[in-house]
Amino acid sequence: MRGPQITGLAATLPSTVPFVGPEAQERASGRAFVARLGANENAFGPSEATLEAMRAAAAEVWKYGDPENHDLKWALAEFHHLAVDRIVVGEGIDALLGDLVRLFVAPGDPVVTSAGAYPTFNYHATGFGGVINFVPYRNDHEDWEGLAEKAKSVGAKLVYLANPDNPMGTLLPPAAIIQMLEHLPDQTLLILDEAYGEFASSDHLLPMDFEHPNLIRMRTFSKAYGMAGARVGYAVGPAQIIGAFDKIRNHFGVNLVAQRGALAALKDQDHLQAVLHKNAAAKDRIAQIGQQNNLLALPSATNFVCLDCSGLGVDAAQILSALSDVGIFIRMPFVAPQNRCLRISTGPDAALDLLGAALPDAIKVATARTQK
Repeated sequence: MRGPQITGLAATLPSTVPFVGPEAQERASGRAFVARLGANENAFGPSEATLEAMRAAAAEVWKYGDPENHDLKWALAEFHHLAVDRIVVGEGIDALLGDLVRLFVAPGDPVVTSAGAYPTFNYHATGFGGVINFVPYRNDHEDWEGLAEKAKSVGAKLVYLANPDNPMGTLLPPAAIIQMLEHLPDQTLLILDEAYGEFASSDHLLPMDFEHPNLIRMRTFSKAYGMAGARVGYAVGPAQIIGAFDKIRNHFGVNLVAQRGALAALKDQDHLQAVLHKNAAAKDRIAQIGQQNNLLALPSATNFVCLDCSGLGVDAAQILSALSDVGIFIRMPFVAPQNRCLRISTGPDAALDLLGAALPDAIKVATARTQK
């Protein structure tokens, strides 16, 4: 073939994305979902103050956003009582993960993650030629001891751990994270993805001012603050590592409207508390719907609930497919044994009413398909 050629590494990569979005599924089926409960979005939405700030910023969208994210960084530093040089802002955790992998992983370098954990880390690691080493979950929790041991055995550059966890919703206590850091090799950086951190009690997480040379933490405005479509996240870590992001990050990646919206969202903590209250009630409702259909709800420190389908003797994927056929969008873990579960995001009563009405028939359809 003549003409420009992509790199040898790029040529080996599949043309895929970590997730098939609900929009792609709607295009494939030719119909819209009636209940969007699969992407762990905050369907309760951002605060009115956030929307007002974004509307006002839209009139100035002819401007580039501040490439230093100055106002948002300083607000985050004040909010978390941190030095500003310990914070970097980016286009959501996904982009920050890509930057971090680019900084630390050369072709052939080993990294470690859990089998079935959030796949975007794997996407970036593979894209830069990293060699991924997987560790199974233990009792539906990420196995911090297994991850640390694997990091030692392979000499990992990075270890990825989500806490609270996606896709299972489980939570490791702060003491476990500290012990994990003590067990990691000196050259290994722990990426602690706390995208769902606001949904967990603060005393169940490391204090934000906790500092360790082998730790970087990531937070987002996509979940509890209801701004998934705006793509704003941030990382907290040692100043030396945070400063290195400026070598490779997309300096204009966080647009003006998103910066203003995130700043307003951070200031509106009353709205955040209201969202957390609604989220807790919705989790209880999902657990109740599960119980009514003989599905066990796993404890969750996030904005979703995993319903264990193993008691039915029915493949969870078949139930998911049957729900999709009637316009209910949910997802599920994709690695055994966690793939025995359905993962359902919280949402308003109207969406959960549709789920509750559709689930019994979906189970019947799935049972018939399984028995064929």
